[in-house]
Amino acid sequence: MKNIKNFPIELAFWVIGLVLLATANGHEHHFTLCPLANLGYEGWCPGCGIGRSISHIFHGEFTESFSEHWFGFPALLIILYRIYTLIKNNKTFKILTTNT
Repeated sequence: MKNIKNFPIELAFWVIGLVLLATANGHEHHFTLCPLANLGYEGWCPGCGIGRSISHIFHGEFTESFSEHWFGFPALLIILYRIYTLIKNNKTFKILTTNT
């Protein structure tokens, strides 16, 4: 039970987020959390399209990914690096790997 309390919730959110992006259909537009888009602003937003861009990367559609947002690939690399550091620095995973 002690290990569950030490489990990094941030790690779970990043992994779940990437799994959802990998299984999402990047061609469909859906609800957005972007305040500019929700206010009706039709111009360019610095964050809009990054999720769809990462989804296209998971589906191997690299040109569509770049056309959605140029920062999709760097964002994916940053997220994967964050997942790696969370796993590497977590004592729970160290305990599990040393006991087996």
